[in-house]
Amino acid sequence: MRGTPAAFLWRWPKLELLRVALVVLCHATRPQGSPGPMQCYGVGPMGDLNCSWELLGDLGVPSMLHLQSQKYHSNRTQTVTVPAGQNWVTIPRGHLTTSDKLLVWGTQRGRPLWPPVFVNLETQMKPSVPWLYPDVDFSQDEPLEATIQWAPPTWPSHKVLICQFHYRRCQESSWSLLEPELKTIPLTPVEMEDMELDTSYEVSGRCRVEEEDLWGEWSPVLSFQTPPSAPKDVWVSKSCCLTSCTQEPLLLWKAPGPCAQVSYRVWFQVGEKNLPQEEVPCCRSPVPMRAEWAAVSAVNTTTWASLTNLSLVCLAPESAPHGVEVRHIAGSPELLVTWQWGTGDPGEYVVDWVRDGDPQENLSWVRLSPGNLSALLSGNFEEGVPYRITVTAVSPAGLSPAPSVWVFTKELAPLLGPALWRLQDDPPGTPAIAWGEVPRHQLRGHLTHYTLCAQSGTRPSVCTNVSSSTRTVTLPDLHWGPCELWVTASTIAGQGPPGPSLRLHLPDNAMKWKILPGVLSLWVLFLMGCGLSLATSGRCLHLRHKVLPRWVWEKVPDPANSHSGQPHIEDVFQTPPPQDSPILEVEEMEPLPMLETPPASTPLHFGYEKHFLPTPEELGLLRPPSPQVLA
Repeated sequence: MRGTPAAFLWRWPKLELLRVALVVLCHATRPQGSPGPMQCYGVGPMGDLNCSWELLGDLGVPSMLHLQSQKYHSNRTQTVTVPAGQNWVTIPRGHLTTSDKLLVWGTQRGRPLWPPVFVNLETQMKPSVPWLYPDVDFSQDEPLEATIQWAPPTWPSHKVLICQFHYRRCQESSWSLLEPELKTIPLTPVEMEDMELDTSYEVSGRCRVEEEDLWGEWSPVLSFQTPPSAPKDVWVSKSCCLTSCTQEPLLLWKAPGPCAQVSYRVWFQVGEKNLPQEEVPCCRSPVPMRAEWAAVSAVNTTTWASLTNLSLVCLAPESAPHGVEVRHIAGSPELLVTWQWGTGDPGEYVVDWVRDGDPQENLSWVRLSPGNLSALLSGNFEEGVPYRITVTAVSPAGLSPAPSVWVFTKELAPLLGPALWRLQDDPPGTPAIAWGEVPRHQLRGHLTHYTLCAQSGTRPSVCTNVSSSTRTVTLPDLHWGPCELWVTASTIAGQGPPGPSLRLHLPDNAMKWKILPGVLSLWVLFLMGCGLSLATSGRCLHLRHKVLPRWVWEKVPDPANSHSGQPHIEDVFQTPPPQDSPILEVEEMEPLPMLETPPASTPLHFGYEKHFLPTPEELGLLRPPSPQVLA
């Protein structure tokens, strides 16, 4: 008990003895260990005597506790002064006689507070706590049993104590008693039966004297963990049977509990190779690509709880469940999933679900017997949040999943609209635009349609509904000038806000057709001028015959000198009269290098006669030079 030993007064007055006798005659004595207003007990065989009682009388007045020996010192009384408001006191063992018997009562201002209580110091004792050894032995066979060795409290070896033990699992608030109660003679271990693997337990004990029902305090708690076991429920985060996996799936299993610390071994079979992984933490492991089989086992597990395996082979699509439907139950946070039989013979069904955007390890799943074609999913489903639900037929040969379904417990209006961008005009001059999808978590429902709006200049906006499967349109009826476009998305709950707008500036097509003929005429004149300049230049003689007509490049004779169409007259050469020849002076000069004369081109005949103007010599305007005489 708390506090310091009380001060004692030994008295044998005749008046006090008379008062005690009157109290005993009038009120009678309560039995030892009385559950009345007062209780006294010793702690251990040589411990102090602790007494406590209910608060009675005037709390502001001190009280007196009287202890009268009834066995060895008859009529000797000890008196202990108790401070005001205090309801307990500790009597040191040195002030008492071993195996004595006492009569204990309290008074305040000379008046008794309760009837006297009889206390036997030999039996009215609480033993100290037993000691539980930390080494726990577990059975190797099913069901699991545990054996705990313990030591009794300090007590005379010839006296028997009865001890009681209780236990509780981790995170449980209530304790369960172990049966039967154990005696210290003979001493037997504590045995626990029907225990669970992967579970943490707490055990505590207390003892009492065989003759009394006064239990001691509970011992300190012994905590231990049962052997780990292979996880009973193993699943894969995503099947690659229907679609190719862009992300490596995870092999998942459920945690044994918050109080168990377990390490695992994982095996994967890829082709003919086994890929083991040691000391894998709970509760996931990446699945290698093209893995056909997986198994999980706990480290240091029992022989009868070795491993759990799962076949990852994809079975025929027709063996998968079909007609999967999900609906929300009104007034309940649960989802009801139904499906129909496939052609296969599954051993069980697995229904898994995950919130859109959550990591793979957040996947939840339930297993159902093959006779069930529905499942009621319980979880913290939020409104406007998409959840992916998949139903898979599982057999020892492999997996056959149905296509996943996206569901909402309650659809809401979208949070934003899609973004726009411009495509290449089709046909030229007709704008074409496209827009992207709204993410599921921002769409917040199943898309019903899009709404495309356009505003040209100061004109009012014009909106048109577009199918939910269309995301590309052409706009042939837009007015020229500045134009602004935007798109909204709608669910059954309503229309969402517009997405980012797209601004265009469209030219006036009518003005373009007015200017086009003049531009084309200028181009034609320019090309003709270029062609003539090239053809008439000396550098491009060969282009004359290819580009210009014949009448342009052909040398046509003067019609006055042409004899075509006139009778043929033979020309007679007349010799000029003889004259004195002039004397010429000749000067020697070095011969010039001979230049190669290009071959004469073959004359072209076009069916008419060519005549050229006569030379001055022919007209007689020039005389031949007179010969000069050399001096």
